[in-house]
Formats: sequence, structure tokens, C-alpha cells
Amino acid sequence: MAEEIVFCTGGGCTAKLGPAALARMLEKLEKPKVRDENLIIGYDSSDDAAVYRISDDTAIVQTLDFFPPMVEDPYLFGQIAAANALSDVYAMGGDVKTALNIVCFPEQMDLNILGKILQGGNEKVQEAGGTLAGGHSIQDTGVKYGLSVMGTVHPDRIFANNGCQEGDVLLLTKPLGVGIICTAGRIGEASDEAMEGAVQSMIRLNRRASEIVREYRVHGCTDVTGFGFLGHLKEMLGDSFSAVIDSEKIPRLPMSLEYAGEFYLTAAAQRNRNHLGDFVEFQGVSFEMEELLFDPQTSGGLLISLPEEDAKAAAAKMEAEGICCGIVGRITREETQKILVKA
Repeated sequence: MAEEIVFCTGGGCTAKLGPAALARMLEKLEKPKVRDENLIIGYDSSDDAAVYRISDDTAIVQTLDFFPPMVEDPYLFGQIAAANALSDVYAMGGDVKTALNIVCFPEQMDLNILGKILQGGNEKVQEAGGTLAGGHSIQDTGVKYGLSVMGTVHPDRIFANNGCQEGDVLLLTKPLGVGIICTAGRIGEASDEAMEGAVQSMIRLNRRASEIVREYRVHGCTDVTGFGFLGHLKEMLGDSFSAVIDSEKIPRLPMSLEYAGEFYLTAAAQRNRNHLGDFVEFQGVSFEMEELLFDPQTSGGLLISLPEEDAKAAAAKMEAEGICCGIVGRITREETQKILVKA
């Protein structure tokens, strides 16, 4: 009898290498002796994508992302994986142009399942205004899927992740909690309503949120994925800034706090917590909210640093279009650098 292959064993951005392990690996890479002056953003800034200037008014945004399934429906998995990969272009302020499929698939599994995955991914690429132009597949023991994506952006209008300024506020454009809810769902403990909310959040492109904030003075932007809200915020702060977060303003998915209280947690969230260590200080914040802020997000929202008046105007426009968002904190400069999370 052929060995049964389980489709969903826990994936999405919970499958990422932990931030500490990744940092140790990147430290071993030898930097080029002469930097290409047209490489505007590379891996050294922990940004969401590489950006390469090809003319005075055009730069290429290049990224890739893939992971194992976090839901049982292969069509939805394809949509989620594609939306997650496309998000990196939007986090840089760019527009999607082309995408290539990345596929790992067991030879003995039903190819109709792969067809559904690719269908879901292709539909998201089209929704993004891009073109699926090819891809690469290999036989593997488990299913993995994602995209290599190419986009464009004006060299003077790139959203880097580390340009925040003191006094900026932080705008988050999707609710947190998908990692916790998917963990509960994998063991049959999540309600249909909770899973539906998580799926709808994950398949939603960050395209419109990115387009809206381009009308304002964006100083820093990233998308919240495997390192959780706090991990990606730390990357934004660099070595110069701190932040104060109002936990009550954090948008969150229904039932996410309740499931955290039932300890439906991920190992990835604990890696995120361990990596940040004493850099984060909590004041009167519940354990459940702490877990939500460490929770790895798959196809999470944009986290944007911009002046308060701009953030309020952008948030109002997003809310009018049905985009769940919130102004969740402020950039500060402290003697001891940290993230302070208040109840």
C-alpha cells in the first residue's frame, strides 16, 4: 500500500527559519568588495525585496516566497501563497509585473491537487495586474508552493523598511492572529467562522493599501509575516529608534485571543519571542495579547511608518474601502532602545 501523504501539516510563514538562525547565516555571507551602485536595496537591510535601478525613472523589485500548506483546500492554499509572495512588491511601494511558479510536489499525489494550487495562484497574480510567465517544479516528499515575483517602482519612491522617523505613527493594514487560528484549525478546534476570517485576511492582496499610502509621506514600510508584528517592527527600528505600541489599538481576528488563551501556539512564535528577548517590554498586557504580537502571520498586512496626519487620512480612506486597519503605535527615540507595549 502506498504511503499516505498528508496535505496540510502546518505551513505558511510558520515554516520560516527563525530570525536568530537566519541572522547567523547571513552574517557568514561575504559582502561584495565593490557594491553595484544600481543595487538600491539588497539583503543587508533585512528588507522585503531587492530593488535594482535600470533607468532614472524605473527600478526592478525582485522577490520570492514559498512554503508548505496551512489550509486543507489546495485552491485556497494557492491563493494564500501567491498573495503572500506578491505582498513583498507592495511593501516596497511597487507594482507587480510578472511571476514565476515555484513548485515542490510528490509524484504519487493526485496532480489535480497541484492543478487547484496553480489555479489559485494564477488568479491572484491576475488580480495583482501581473502575468504568470512560467516557473519551475521538483518532486519532493511534501507540497510547497510560492512565486518568484518581479515588479517595478520609481527609484525615488521606494518604501524601504528602515526609514522611520521620530514622531511617526505606525499604521497596520490587516488584523493579526492567522497563525494562532490556523494552528487551532489544524487540530479541529477552530470554528468555521474563525477559519473563514483568517482565510479571507490571507487571500486579500495588499495592493490597494499600498496604492493608498503612496499618496502620503511614507517613511518606512514592511509586511508582517513570519517574524510576527514585533519581529518585523524591530527590523524597521534599526539601531536608532524605539516604539510605543498601544495593544488595544491592534486589529485582531475574531477568536484569535481566545485560541491563544487555549495555548494553540506555534513554535515559530516562541522563536520570535526568544529572539527579541529583553528588547520588548510589556506593561499590563495579557499573555494572549503577547502571543498575538509574536504570532507569525501568513500574508499579513503592511506596517507603515508615517506622520500622524497622513496616517489618519490614509486609515480613513482604507476603512471607507473596507480595509481593516489601525494606528497602533508611535516611533520614539529613547536612551535605551526598546519596544514598549502598553495595555
